[in-house]
Amino acid sequence: MIEHMETIDEFLAHRTADVERAVREAAATEIMPRFRQLAAHEIDEKSGPHDLVTDADRKAEEYLTDVLGKLLPGSVVVGEEAVHANPASYEALQGDVPVWIVDPVDGTRQFVHGDPGFCTLVALAQRGVVLASWTYAPVRDQLSLAVRGRGALLDGAPLLAGAPDLGRALEVATSHPDYTTDDQKRALLGLRTEGVNPRPCGSAGLEYLAVARGELDAVAFSWEAAWDHAAGLLLVEEAGGAHLTLAGEPFRITGGNTLPFTAARDAATARRVLGLLSGGA
Repeated sequence: MIEHMETIDEFLAHRTADVERAVREAAATEIMPRFRQLAAHEIDEKSGPHDLVTDADRKAEEYLTDVLGKLLPGSVVVGEEAVHANPASYEALQGDVPVWIVDPVDGTRQFVHGDPGFCTLVALAQRGVVLASWTYAPVRDQLSLAVRGRGALLDGAPLLAGAPDLGRALEVATSHPDYTTDDQKRALLGLRTEGVNPRPCGSAGLEYLAVARGELDAVAFSWEAAWDHAAGLLLVEEAGGAHLTLAGEPFRITGGNTLPFTAARDAATARRVLGLLSGGA
C-alpha cells in the first residue's frame, strides 16, 4: 500500500509491477486451481446459456478488487461481476476518480469448456481515458502491459502491430452472431467480401493481443462493455494500431458509441474495415 497520495503519473512510473503481481496472484490463487476442475455447482448462467459465470470469475474479481483498491487509495473498481450484481456501479466510469476496470476471466465460456483461450484483463482509467492496461493469459503465462504514451510490451519485449501485407486477405475477428442486433448483423456482413476473411471471435482480450502482435489484422465488435475492451484497445493503440466506431470516432469506454466498431493494426486498416462495415449497415 502506498504511504502517501501519489499522482496517477507517479503511480504508473513506479507501481505497474505491483499491479502485474496482483494479476498473476489472482490467476494463480483463484483461477488456475479451478481450470478443468469446475463442478456443476460452480457454474451459473447470467443472461443466457452463452453468458456464464463461475466461482473463478467471482473469486478472482474479489481478490483484485481488494488488492487494487489498496494499491491506489481513492480509486474504485468496476468489475464485470460486480456490475452484474449492481448495474449502477458502472457509472463510476463517468466520474473523476481513478477507476480499475476488471474482467477476471475474459473468455469464461472457453474456461468452462477447458479451452486455454482465456485471460484476465485489468485497465486503469480516469475521466474516460484508459491510462494503463494489463492482459494476462495464465495458461500461456504471457503478460502484456500498455501505458499511454509509453508503448506496449509482451513479457517485457516491445509490441509493434505493423501493417498487413499488401495483397493478402485481411484476417478479422468479429462478434458472434448470437450477440448482435439485426442492424449489426447487416453491418458485419460487409466484411464478407473478397479480400477479407472474417471469423467469430474468442476471448476479446486475446484477440486484441493478436492485433497488437500483428497476428490478426483487425477486430469488429458490436458490444460496449468496458471490461472487455478497455485493456485491449490501449494495447492496440500503444502498439501502433487504431480504433474507430461506425460514426468514424474512436471508441469511448464510457459508452454511447455507434456500433459496430473496429480496432486494427494500423489506421489505414481501421478505415478500410470501417468502410466495409458502413457499406453493410
